Amino acid sequence: MKLLVLFALIVIARATNRIVDFETVGGIVGNSSLDVCWANSHLLNQTFASLQNGDTLLIPTNKTFWLMGGIYARNLVNITIQIDGTLKFSDAQEVWPRDAQGRVHECFFFEQLNYVTFTSSMPLGEKGLIDGSGLRWWGLVELLLIGENRPRLLSIYNSTNLLVENIFLKNSPYWTFLANDIANLEIRNSEIDARRRPDINYHDLSELTAFNTDGFDVAGRNVWIHDCTIWNDDDCIAVKELSRASFQSPCSENMLFERINASGVGLTIGSIGPSTSHTCVRNITFRDSTMYNTFKGIYLKSRPGKPGETGEITDVLYENILIRNASQWSIWIGPQQASYKEACSLIWPFFPTAKCPIPDGITWNNITLRNITVDMPQLSPGVILGNTTNPMMNILFDNVFVNKPGTFPWGEKYYACEGVEGIAQGNTQPPPPCFKIK
Repeated sequence: MKLLVLFALIVIARATNRIVDFETVGGIVGNSSLDVCWANSHLLNQTFASLQNGDTLLIPTNKTFWLMGGIYARNLVNITIQIDGTLKFSDAQEVWPRDAQGRVHECFFFEQLNYVTFTSSMPLGEKGLIDGSGLRWWGLVELLLIGENRPRLLSIYNSTNLLVENIFLKNSPYWTFLANDIANLEIRNSEIDARRRPDINYHDLSELTAFNTDGFDVAGRNVWIHDCTIWNDDDCIAVKELSRASFQSPCSENMLFERINASGVGLTIGSIGPSTSHTCVRNITFRDSTMYNTFKGIYLKSRPGKPGETGEITDVLYENILIRNASQWSIWIGPQQASYKEACSLIWPFFPTAKCPIPDGITWNNITLRNITVDMPQLSPGVILGNTTNPMMNILFDNVFVNKPGTFPWGEKYYACEGVEGIAQGNTQPPPPCFKIK
């Protein structure tokens, strides 16, 4: 499978070439008081509103500017946001800005951008930092009290021709980076990290309470994310569906993710749910990547819909992927695991009463795993569960090798496998029990 469109971001003629230094225009450095957080946020909103075609907004090196949530900008054209220093958000939940319905404002929210670059000029190996101070937003108590009413670190909607490079996104309170309804996005040489203890390199129960700290969540067309590092406790990369109201594309399509070093809850498609307008995710490639000490590895998931609603996940390739020491499922293709009633239970199959219903509204077709190495998984290699009335079609495992596969809970079957028309070929060991061996 080839990515249909690999694009280059074109530098268009600048109209002003101004450099707007945030400190010079009044940004207050190194003060975390709430008054300063509000003042810096107000000034940053004013500064975004004043930017002209060709401007560069500079966050100067070795300077930290404390902020409050609710940074908003729209209709930026041919703008560079150069973060050489640090933007750090307050963790004061009790005064975080909210809308009339009580929903928290995002840390950063952008919409209708065109030819906008987020970058840093720091030396090789260093990156500009956006820190969400997420620790106080995480945890079981917080989940019970505030649920998912937590701010995303950086959200971009209905935008085109975007470049993100040399940026470090740290400790988001909720999803880290969401690009929704976008066209032509490149992210390179950037990093995401969300963990309770900076020295931890595994996902224990404590770390997993950093719920919903998704890495790069993308929905749109023509996306290229490469040479990035991700450590979090939810989906590392997730291809999301588009809504019927999207401007850029009816489908999430034409995406390439390569040379990703990640640990979390998977290189993910989904969760994808059916809709009345037919949800579609297609032509997606993950390749040349490593997942180490991860929770899940390859993760494709669907969720239920209403009768008559439809959708598809088609033409997906995972190629040249190493998954090392996965603590849960190295490979999961099937229904989303979640806490809501219709989902596959988070405790399935380990508790006898746990259920894992398999939705039938999504059509799966042409899913290929090629040259995949799973090294010493702690459980059985995986789960491949399609609906028997609408089975997965053309599922290919080509050289999917599991070194020292675990036998719990599937014994020497190694996979939970049903509702699939699949083929195992090459050095695929062990093969899923419901696949034909070629």
